Order: sequence, then structure tokens, then C-alpha cells
Amino acid sequence: MENPEIKKTCLHERHTALGAKMAPFAGFDMPIEYEGLDAEHQAVRNSVGVFDVSHMGEIIVEGPDAERFVNHIFTNDVSAIPAGHILYGMMTYADGGTVDDLLVYKVADDCYLLVINAANIDKDVEWIVDAADGYDVAITDLCEAYGELAVQGPDAERILSEVTGVDLSLMGFYTFELFDGEDASLPVVISRTGYTGEDGFEIYDTNERIVELWDALMESGVKPCGLGCRDTLRFEAGLPLYGDELTAEISPMESGLGMFVKLDKPEGFIGSEALKAQKAEGVRKKVVGLEIDSPATARHGFEVLNAEGEKIGEITTGYRSLTLGRNLAMALIDAKYAALDTPVQVRIRKKLAPARVVKKRFYTTRYKKN
Repeated sequence: MENPEIKKTCLHERHTALGAKMAPFAGFDMPIEYEGLDAEHQAVRNSVGVFDVSHMGEIIVEGPDAERFVNHIFTNDVSAIPAGHILYGMMTYADGGTVDDLLVYKVADDCYLLVINAANIDKDVEWIVDAADGYDVAITDLCEAYGELAVQGPDAERILSEVTGVDLSLMGFYTFELFDGEDASLPVVISRTGYTGEDGFEIYDTNERIVELWDALMESGVKPCGLGCRDTLRFEAGLPLYGDELTAEISPMESGLGMFVKLDKPEGFIGSEALKAQKAEGVRKKVVGLEIDSPATARHGFEVLNAEGEKIGEITTGYRSLTLGRNLAMALIDAKYAALDTPVQVRIRKKLAPARVVKKRFYTTRYKKN
């Protein structure tokens, strides 16, 4: 019997028709894999794959105070970029813990598109609306109106240009363009962004047009990819997942994302004082990469211990890398053990496996940067 509370994206029928393995994710019934995790992972690394990411949330902030307000809730500085550019950053609580990580698209000084994580949509919208008190802004929730595809891999530019008829060769990394859509109030957005460590694009359009684009990509031979390999790909590239490397208890500083936190903004932002204190005092815990000498894989929540057998943290994400063939993990550990090459141990079931601290960007990313 179907769960009446679980949501479906506009592409749900396409996924089931292709025989995708479906499972609940962030309140949606989502495809985990089609042909298989390894085949889909390798397609993105070596050619091109497409993901249904219509479960992601989209929020428009517009009005005379839009720039001030977005800078008030966002760790990065949107005043530093021109229209047509995108910034990655976080929203943080007053204590420095993470509300969510997100992309901010600058449409104009008085208009911004915020793309938030599916699991956090209700929480984020409530938090954003509450934070807007006293600002002259209008906040519009477009989560139901937009569908979204992510076309990722070294062949993404060529194939998506052919399918859409839009020359994407001049689009820079972390930039976007708006196009007229079938609904005049809902422009089509194409951005050079992604979550895989490869070159790629994300397309936002009406649910009906996203289905049409999916069909056209299938006809062009693009491999459909599930959330399973989306996780293995982002993991290899050292990209955080909210709920693992970022939470209400893990700040951007502790996650090693300080470069996306602009503490010198004149008016600050929610959580900036707490993050300034963390930077000044040094963080007590830190997200690091680990290479593990074990045939077994470390999973989220497994204990990390020092050489003396004392617990110093836990695994946040772990996989045997499908690209590199190494047993790797990210872990939140006591900061005094975070130096590269520090020997540690990981408890995998009843055994202790030796490991060492390594850079958490395990894979050399291949974004197209101008």
C-alpha cells in the first residue's frame, strides 16, 4: 500500500517505467538506482548522466531590502557578485550551528533565488520567513512550481546544448542564464553547477517541461542516474551533505567550509558572532578525510578512535571509492587529531581498522572554470 504522505516528483512515472529502485528520501519517493550504482557513477565520471533533483526547494526573495536580507541570513556575501552569478554558503543559527547549506542565485540586486535541500524545505522556509521581520522583502515558495534536472559529466555541455538548442559553451562556472518559459511568471533557469565534482548543469523549469526535457535526454542516450551515485560522486569530491557533514550541531567552521563564511560583512549575519569566536579560539572538532586499511566499509555513525583506543569522533560518510578503489570516509573528530597523516582507528563492527587522516577532497574535480 502506498504511503499517502510521501511525495512524488513530476518524473515519478518515468522512474518506475524504467524499473528504478525507489526508496523514500527527504519525504519523496526517489530513484536510488536504475542499471546499478557503479554503472551510473562511471557514466558521470566518464560521459554524462542525468539526475531528477525536483525534490530540491526553490525560494524567491525580492524587494528593496533583498540584498541586505539575504546577506543577513547567508554566510557568503552576495553584494560581492554581479547579477547572473551564484554563491554557495550556509544559513546558520545564532550559536553557529547550520540551518542548511544552499546556493544563492543573484537575479538582480533586488531579487535572489535560493536553492535549498529537500529534507529542510519546511524548516528553512519557516526560518527564512521569521528572519525577514523588519525587512522590506517578499518571500515566495516555488518548491511545487519548479522541477529540476542535473545533467552532469564531461559530455554534459555538448549533449545539453544539442538537446536544448542553447549554446552553453560560454557559460561560466557558477553562473546562470534565464530564458522565457511557457509560464511568463516562471523563467527557465540553466546554471553551470552540480554536486558530482564534474562539469555539468542544473535546469529549473515547470514540471511539464522538465518531463519533456527528461524524455529528450533519454532519446539522446543520456544515462539516468539515481541518488545512490549522487552520494558516491559528491563524497569523492569532498562535498558535504546536510545531515552528515553539516547539521544544527556542526558549524561551517567545523566542517572546513570557512572560505564560504564572510565574517567581515559590515552588518554581519545570523550566527556571525559565534563563528567569529570559533575562528578566534579554534574549533574543537573538525570534519576530516580518512583512508582506512580494511576490506570493510565504514558507515555513518561508526566510531573513530585514537591510537590509544579512546573515542575521538564518528564517521559522517564512508564508501569504497568507485573511482579510486580506496576505502575512504569523512569523519567528525577531535580537532587535535585533524592534522594530515595522523594515525587513527575506525571501529567497523567488532574490529578496529587502522586509518590515517587525508585531505577530504579525495577526487580531483573537473569543473569548467573560465
